[in-house]
Amino acid sequence: MMMCKGATRLMSLKQDRRLTFQERLSLRLHLMMCDACTECNRQFDLLHEAGRRHTPELQEDDAR
Repeated sequence: MMMCKGATRLMSLKQDRRLTFQERLSLRLHLMMCDACTECNRQFDLLHEAGRRHTPELQEDDAR
């Protein structure tokens, strides 16, 4: 079973690229059992979205 350190690494990678099927499955199984990592994943997603919304270069790309 994946440890929290590995799950956190996958959460971070998920912000930059699409995870492989195996990575997604491993992360999902870990998140089903770990409340702390579930919260961490939620925070990663919130930070990524906030950064995306407040970066002028990305906003210009979204307008195209």
